[in-house]
Amino acid sequence: MRAGQPAGWREWGGLALLALPTMLLGLDVTALYLAVPSLAVDLDPSATETLWIMDAYGFFIAGFLVTMGTLGDRIGRRRLLMIGAAAFAAASVFAAFAPGTLWLIVARALLGVAGATLMPSTLSLIGTMFTDARQRALAIGVWATMFAAGMAVGPVVGGALVTTFWWGAVFLVAVPVAMLVLAGAPLLLPEHRTRTGGLDVLSVGLSLAAMLPIIYAIKHAAAHGLDIQAVAAVLLGGGATVAFVRRQLRLGEPLLDMTLFTNPGFSAALSVLLIGLAGFGGVMFLVTQYLQLITGLSPTATGLWMGPPALAMLIGAIGAPLLADRVPPGAIMAGTLALSLAGYGLLASAGTDSRPAVVTGFALVYLGLGVIAALGTDIVMGAAPPDRSGSAAALSETVQEFGIAAGVALLGSLTTAIYRRDIEIPAGLSASVAETYGNSLSGASSVADRIPADALDHARSVFTGGLNTAALVAGIAIAFASSACFVMLRHIRPPGEADRAAEPIASTPGSNR
Repeated sequence: MRAGQPAGWREWGGLALLALPTMLLGLDVTALYLAVPSLAVDLDPSATETLWIMDAYGFFIAGFLVTMGTLGDRIGRRRLLMIGAAAFAAASVFAAFAPGTLWLIVARALLGVAGATLMPSTLSLIGTMFTDARQRALAIGVWATMFAAGMAVGPVVGGALVTTFWWGAVFLVAVPVAMLVLAGAPLLLPEHRTRTGGLDVLSVGLSLAAMLPIIYAIKHAAAHGLDIQAVAAVLLGGGATVAFVRRQLRLGEPLLDMTLFTNPGFSAALSVLLIGLAGFGGVMFLVTQYLQLITGLSPTATGLWMGPPALAMLIGAIGAPLLADRVPPGAIMAGTLALSLAGYGLLASAGTDSRPAVVTGFALVYLGLGVIAALGTDIVMGAAPPDRSGSAAALSETVQEFGIAAGVALLGSLTTAIYRRDIEIPAGLSASVAETYGNSLSGASSVADRIPADALDHARSVFTGGLNTAALVAGIAIAFASSACFVMLRHIRPPGEADRAAEPIASTPGSNR
């Protein structure tokens, strides 16, 4: 297609096709939250294993996004999309019928690797199909909205599937989506390749060696304290990070263009995205457990209670770009994050009977997420030169995926550590029951018929105390992010103001963007 040529039916049909895996990726982020209690009963994972089940997907998708983006440039975006869709479906079936906890963790990791092929492929193909600037902006808006919609409906879909079938059904949603993508891609999507040659395998290995040991250190320290293993993992990850950065600065075609970080607005927006997504990811993990294990809601009912927060996120994601046409985006992000602090405050003061307050607090957290996801990504992309937009997109996606997974690991591990510190084991329990009871709230719920009634109430109270502390810690981080928006992003002007400044004097009605 020539530059600036309006898109036709094939391009719009291709966008509809690309919307399916985009929504699937968003759904996969949140749907599993509702399956954790049922999964815990069947597979009996430890608290640490439960966290690995939740965030192995996010860590691996974040670790491989930059690599897969570069691979798509070499072998073709459509080809990579089709390979990834097939691999995602296969890994989903593997996860649905995983015979044990370890196999499910492996399946989640494979889902992350496969998922990393889908996100950059869809966005790059949209840029290829829509060469008209206005149509491309609309198409990217649809793309972003579909990912947000997937995250929003994830709890509802997950709850309904768990209640109707079993926890593994959450994964099988990917199979029909993958079949549609494989059937429609050759008909509706163009091939797109911009580079030749192979990947720098050493850079790929260094990127993973930089991320995974640090995550291991976080989990290990939460479960066993800061010992020699945790320190060694941090040193290994830090050393790999230094080696990775130095290698990227030397390469002619690096996996990651490090010079992008010299732009203060770019770095500040990425930092805000990371902090905001970490707060959301951790709180989402804890709130879904609160609604099911403490207030006694079924998975389906929990998904319905999560509807108002999801609506708040969609309002933020759609409304913020419209408002940013007149108001500086940094001010909107800062103000919304400041408003979301009230939500973290409600979560930090909740008791075991505070369901409406918890849902209201989470709705404010969700509102902040929608705003920073929309405006933060736009700032990141706008700060990068056109010839480095691919690196900017990969970084934005990596930070958002990593933020959600890191939030689950950090706030989930903090809550687990508090639970294990404050739980009081009732006398007279067998060793196995006592260990399960003292490990996590989901464990205590699984042995509810073998412990005194007041012991389960005590476990719920201890878990809620952990949720309070985690929300307080997250709120402090969000306050820092809000301040960073005011300080670091105040120079970014509204897009509409910039357009009006560049508009010719003799413009005609309808010539504005």
